[in-house]
Amino acid sequence: MKKWNGYQKGINLGGWLSQAELTKEHCDTFITKADIENISRIGFDHVRLPIDYELVQDENGNFIESGFAYIANCIDWCGEYGLNMVLDLHKTAGYVFDDESVTGFFRSEELIQRFITLWNEFAVRYGKYSQRLSFELLNEVVNECDNAPWMEIAERTVAEIRKSAPDIKILVGSYMNNSVLTVKHIAQPFDENIVYNFHCYDPLLFTHQGAFWIKNMPVDYRIPYPMGKAEFIAASAENPANIIPHAEDIPEDGFSTEYFENIFREAIEIAEERNVMLYCGEYGVIEQTDPQSALNWYNDIHSVLSKYGIGRALWSYKSMNFGFIDGPLNCISDKII
Repeated sequence: MKKWNGYQKGINLGGWLSQAELTKEHCDTFITKADIENISRIGFDHVRLPIDYELVQDENGNFIESGFAYIANCIDWCGEYGLNMVLDLHKTAGYVFDDESVTGFFRSEELIQRFITLWNEFAVRYGKYSQRLSFELLNEVVNECDNAPWMEIAERTVAEIRKSAPDIKILVGSYMNNSVLTVKHIAQPFDENIVYNFHCYDPLLFTHQGAFWIKNMPVDYRIPYPMGKAEFIAASAENPANIIPHAEDIPEDGFSTEYFENIFREAIEIAEERNVMLYCGEYGVIEQTDPQSALNWYNDIHSVLSKYGIGRALWSYKSMNFGFIDGPLNCISDKII
């Protein structure tokens, strides 16, 4: 499988220009040039920068220059400290992954045109950085019924981007929140510079234990990693969040690197057949997890990602309940690195 050099060990800048109140004070202080220097010093090779459309577009679709300035600054800082960057549109007009009431985008030509226009603007402004910048069209399509229209939108958008940025890498993911299990439903590569994108928080019952934003998840729920198969299935059945365990992928003797081999296998085969690079744009463990269990999980997933040369970006550098430098799991950061 093709390896995406320069995007092997990254980290997300979640909560800066996305999933936050985009006030000037917040945007000026949450991530600074010093953070980018620190990320480079730690040993990461790239950052993934999630942004919400409100940063750069008002409700009428007009561009906001002050918002573009933050993106440009991050590109410049990354260039200074030898980091590559993924520009990820985390929210677009009419769609965001974590609000089921905002779903008009996929079937509204007006909203689709706004989306394409925005990506054309990104291409015009930043296409010249294609040797160290990549574009991620949209974060986490949730519903299967939206996947077919999404693939048509993605193809149209790529065609527009190519007018100004003919060789920039463009990341495309599938439904079920970019699950590795749905990589096979990504359209055939539109050209040779497409990267197949997935996220991995499997098993979700472990990585999101006690997550307040998951419906019916008890905030005091805790489980270790690894666990035996029968033990984990029983724990899943007892949790009112009703998270499907995908038991067929769990080895009979319990979780190990074999589990990740199992859930990645089909995506790897698809990437090899279609001659595309595979990238894991998000993965991580929630901060209230037992540190040793978290480290066990990271060891297993990193082993398999490294074995196949799959690039990845850890979620997330600061805060967001997954803070790498400022959360409770900071005690194992050096071992994760």
